[in-house]
Amino acid sequence: MGIALNVKITLGSMAIFTVLILPICELSGHTRSFTFKVEEEDDAEHVLALTMLCLTEGAKDECNVVEVVARNHDHQEIAVPVANLKLSCQPMLSLDDFQLQPPVTFRLKSGSGPVWITGRHQIVMMSNDVSEEEIEEEEEDSEEEEAELCPILPAKKQRGRP
Repeated sequence: MGIALNVKITLGSMAIFTVLILPICELSGHTRSFTFKVEEEDDAEHVLALTMLCLTEGAKDECNVVEVVARNHDHQEIAVPVANLKLSCQPMLSLDDFQLQPPVTFRLKSGSGPVWITGRHQIVMMSNDVSEEEIEEEEEDSEEEEAELCPILPAKKQRGRP
């Protein structure tokens, strides 16, 4: 449905995969809810980072309330309204990477939309390829490099110039 881009960043023993999904879904009078699920059973941590909600072409000047249904730290399902969009006063809302853990359901609680929801799916996994000893060696090497830097000397004054 959108653009998908895979990016891998390795930090020591941690690998971060970002799967960019723009848009995540469109909510409307025909499709009032959408659930983002992670199909894979793995040891990775999955995060859905929301970036923006916006009304699109064909939207009426009415209140469009979007709510997110997810689980809290006690694993209880909670529903929280995250946006109230209206074409004449607030047609879009930036969520600045609002992070949720899947599964997450988006619902168009009121209004007829269409509302686009954009964001990215981030996967963080610990890699077994790098041992703790290698990480400690890397830290020691970086400390040694810092110690080898020459001190900054003061500038010399030039004589004979006013």
